[in-house]
Amino acid sequence: MSFYVTTPIFYGNGEPHLGHAYSTMAADILARHMRQRGEDVFFLTGTDEHGEPIAQAAEKQGLTPQELVDRSAQSFRDMAAKVDATNDFFIRTTDQGHIERVQAVVDRVKENGFVYEGTYEGWYCPRCADFKNENEIGPGDTCLIHEIPLDRETEQNWFFRLSAFQDELEKLYEENPGMIQPDFRRNEALAFIRGGLNDVSLSRSQISWGVPLSWDPDQVMYVWFDALLNYYTALGYAREGEDLTGRFWPASWHIIAKDILKFHTVYWPAFLMAAGIEVPQRIFIHGFLLMGDKKMSKSLGNVLDPFEVIEKFGADALRFYCFREVSFGQDGSISTEGFETRYESELANDFGNLASRTLAMISRYRDGVVPEAGPDPLLLADFEGITDRVSALLDDAQIGQALEEIWVLVRRLNRYVEEAQPWVLAKDEADAERLDQVLYSLAEGLRVLTLLLHPYLPASTDILLEALAEPDQGLAPFGSRPGGVKVEKIDPLFPKL
Repeated sequence: MSFYVTTPIFYGNGEPHLGHAYSTMAADILARHMRQRGEDVFFLTGTDEHGEPIAQAAEKQGLTPQELVDRSAQSFRDMAAKVDATNDFFIRTTDQGHIERVQAVVDRVKENGFVYEGTYEGWYCPRCADFKNENEIGPGDTCLIHEIPLDRETEQNWFFRLSAFQDELEKLYEENPGMIQPDFRRNEALAFIRGGLNDVSLSRSQISWGVPLSWDPDQVMYVWFDALLNYYTALGYAREGEDLTGRFWPASWHIIAKDILKFHTVYWPAFLMAAGIEVPQRIFIHGFLLMGDKKMSKSLGNVLDPFEVIEKFGADALRFYCFREVSFGQDGSISTEGFETRYESELANDFGNLASRTLAMISRYRDGVVPEAGPDPLLLADFEGITDRVSALLDDAQIGQALEEIWVLVRRLNRYVEEAQPWVLAKDEADAERLDQVLYSLAEGLRVLTLLLHPYLPASTDILLEALAEPDQGLAPFGSRPGGVKVEKIDPLFPKL
């Protein structure tokens, strides 16, 4: 079975920040989990490199647009690597392979009768690169998102007949209620559609930095249509000499932020329908991570800079905190103090200490060999079905909820250590059999949880899996590996602050 997950492509006129990292880490967690399940996975990220804001930013910096996006693309590649993303391809909309395929799709939309020439007059936000309708205009003709004055534009353009897809889009979301998640975002999309769809500009005549229309080279494609098509075009040239479209399209999940909901839930499926291309399976729309006026941490001050966090604590700590602190799909407050608290109480104490204690006790009491004993019945009910529960949640991109399911068992194993008291059992030879059962159950429980946590904490779990002599990263049920395995002690996975 194939699984195709995408991030938004990030706009090339700025530097990577926590929001970009958040989308990328979310998609990576899903991709890693699906690989564990043996799925055929393709994970795409990249940069959106055309449009008026790019040209303006380049001019201010004394660069050509291409020079600016070359530099920006490298910054976003570096960001993906720093958060340990395992993307299979990094698309740039200035790639010739993308440009050729975009033009072919747009030609098809025109051939199908959904493109016409006309005059646009209305309000335009240069930072959104978006023409605004009445519901999207703030006081004093300002952009509701950027709170800047809108430009009054009059252009002779080519238009896309978005209005022709009003009924089809309503029907699509009514018949596929799970297609947009969370559900309240689906309601937002439907409200926008039911408010009435107007045709939108497909091209711009007053800018030159973009993909030229094949039938009218004096006009360049409106940047959003160029950008949205990346999810489809990438599959055509990501592997030299191979077209992956039939293998992976339609996308399993588009992971996006709420500020680009309209383009992905209205323009994107309508444009695909116009081209005769299958629409994506599902779109997950996450909220924003908000910095509140909270007490600052000792290590990080009061700004959660993702790259500072990674430098001091590693990418795993950032990946864990973002999906532990905020329910994926909602806006949520984050803080440096909250990060420190989660790091110490959950990563260092709950999980890191559990791993160190378990391996140390096996080393001390059984010379580093996991006893050949069966699992403790006291734990069987707790671990029953955990892999299926986590998989079901991640099938729905419920990343934080899946992590909570795992963490319930991390805490259960910690309680089990205190209840079983292996250090007491070790003092009496009569308790040797019980000690074997306890140590086997701890090692096995730790192995199962480490595999489940691997998508979230890839670097730390790699260390732990090696110490547990577990060569396979696939998911495993509790009690499925026999004892007799030689394990190694480890240094603390998450050193105390």
